[in-house]
Amino acid sequence: MAPAQASLLAKLDTQERVRDFLTNAVASGRASHAYLFLGAPGAGKLDAAWALAQAFLCEQDGCGACDSCVRVARHTHPDVHYYTPESATGYLIAQTRELLDDVPLAPIRAKAKVYIIDRAEQLRANTANALLKTLEEPPEGVMFILLGTSADVMLPTIVSRCQCVPFRLVSPTVAARAVSRATGQDLARCRMAVAVAGSPTRGIEFLKSAERQDARRQMVRAIDSLIAADEADVLSRAKSLIVAVKAPLAEVKSTQEKVLEQNADYLSRGALKQLEDRNKRELNARERSGIMEALASARTLMRDVLLTLQDEAADVVNEDVRDTIGRLAAATNVAGATRALEAVATAERNIARNVTPQLAIEVMLFDIRKALKCR
Repeated sequence: MAPAQASLLAKLDTQERVRDFLTNAVASGRASHAYLFLGAPGAGKLDAAWALAQAFLCEQDGCGACDSCVRVARHTHPDVHYYTPESATGYLIAQTRELLDDVPLAPIRAKAKVYIIDRAEQLRANTANALLKTLEEPPEGVMFILLGTSADVMLPTIVSRCQCVPFRLVSPTVAARAVSRATGQDLARCRMAVAVAGSPTRGIEFLKSAERQDARRQMVRAIDSLIAADEADVLSRAKSLIVAVKAPLAEVKSTQEKVLEQNADYLSRGALKQLEDRNKRELNARERSGIMEALASARTLMRDVLLTLQDEAADVVNEDVRDTIGRLAAATNVAGATRALEAVATAERNIARNVTPQLAIEVMLFDIRKALKCR
């Protein structure tokens, strides 16, 4: 793979060992049929999964510029299937059945197919067992990429059928420098982007998206206004936040509709239905990711407030809103800031349990308002 090619794999410069290993595997034709990426949240496993999918499907090992690479980068390639648990307790049997029914089918656009299974530790015993034979003997041209935190919390039979790739947790400073090199923006802003988006690659995408940055601004403003807000104000802020989070989805939906139109003439009704279902899952996953990003904005903000209460000269993540941090710190105390952080953590757990996002955010804002007033 030429160094000048802007592939997704080439952008994994905070995981050099992983990048070189995967690049060499694809370029030499020795890519495994099943990988298990292991590491803590924020280590870049999902970024690497999309990068590997791009390199695997591209005829030039991930050139970054062809139609296939662009579609994978935009998460609209019909032959890259992304799965995440649809139940609070893990993957549904129906999800596994759908995956297994799709595996034997021919690819739609590429010569191969990729299945990305996020949070694979949430595969229940019955769903995991259903995958075993397919993982052991997949059809030609099929790659599975499972993502998990640790092999210890997964079924040994699943682990044994995959090539394990450990990811190290990247320090915030290293991650911010990588984002700064890629975007040309100052380190303070890049550090904020990584903290909110969760990884260097997503931090780069965040800084390129005016809509995602606006969602973060709206969350900061919402929390800043809570001290003087009444019940109607809180509900209005929560509604506006949901609208802001969904704003980036308009472009995704438009792209999906164009892909459906392009494929309508030569795909069967069943294949089109599968593509439509996949598009719905992608939109749901993107919306959930946007909600979690907004909650990360709230979490980092309240963490900065807590740090400032303990040390006025503390090194905060949200340097661009120091005035907001100062106002919030002046309005509460350590106990209040701690309770506000707990309210954000509760909202994150509720979203993971499929609580309605607007309800979760409304409850969080009311709880933060109450916490800020406890002096």
